[in-house]
Amino acid sequence: MSAEGGSKAVIAALMANLGIAVTKFLAFLLTQSSSMLAESIHSVADSGNQLLLLLGKKQSRRGATALHPFGHGRERYVYGFIVAVVLFTVGGLFALYEGWHKILDPHGIESWKWVPVAVLVIAMVMEGLSFRTAVHEANRVRGDVSWPTFIRRARGPELPVILLEDSAALVGLALALVGVLLTLATGNGVWDGLGSIAIGLLLVCVAMVLAAEMKSLLVGESATRETVRRIEEALAAEPLVDRVIHMRTMHLGPDELLVAAKIAVTPTDSAAEVAHAIDAAEARIREAVPIARVIYLEPDLDRTLQGGSRTEPRR
Repeated sequence: MSAEGGSKAVIAALMANLGIAVTKFLAFLLTQSSSMLAESIHSVADSGNQLLLLLGKKQSRRGATALHPFGHGRERYVYGFIVAVVLFTVGGLFALYEGWHKILDPHGIESWKWVPVAVLVIAMVMEGLSFRTAVHEANRVRGDVSWPTFIRRARGPELPVILLEDSAALVGLALALVGVLLTLATGNGVWDGLGSIAIGLLLVCVAMVLAAEMKSLLVGESATRETVRRIEEALAAEPLVDRVIHMRTMHLGPDELLVAAKIAVTPTDSAAEVAHAIDAAEARIREAVPIARVIYLEPDLDRTLQGGSRTEPRR
């Protein structure tokens, strides 16, 4: 994932959400609409989430230390998980509470009746522009995989978070608009409360999906299958490497990959030849996969072969 593309999408979403939050809250003050209050809090939470993502990216750039010898790349995953928690609590649970409160004490929109409609339409346009930026940046790295697959396989948290947030925001705005229009048409504030509850359920579901993805990244995910294939090909291209016995990979961060592999060498190879083969293989891996920052290659004998003759590498 492009770090620059992720930052661009985050900043675009932040600018949109700050503007939307202000207009929604003004509309709530004028109309006392629960859907508008839920959407206001949703936009405030989203703005805070984008600031958390930017902070996480800044923190992840700190170098390795004695306490953290592999660096701080996973800080981005930590902040991504915090975003999911904020979206669940501040966004989803608050919207559910506000909707339930409105249903228990329903009242229609009695003043500035068409303000929330205008605000919601404007907000949908602004969210749509932010979502278009996120889609454009994601398409640069997505390839031909489906959107659900891209969300699951992405090793950087920024674009998946923004895509899920913006798509949830657009659906939430549509739900809020339906609730407001039905309240205006019937004079019954229950519709406004139901709209808020629908927004809350949507945000809770999105937050749970996001939390599951961030938890998986925090625990430690391997490289993608395409990246693993390129590493295996790089190792197989080294003449002194008979084959890869086994290999493990793990992301230390979105742009940092750990590679550990046991490689088969011929018993007659000297220590100098094996050391040269390891150095050359590491160079080939870094050329094929630039994010492979930490590489450990362990030479061993291929005990599946009889004798010491070198055979064609197997993948």
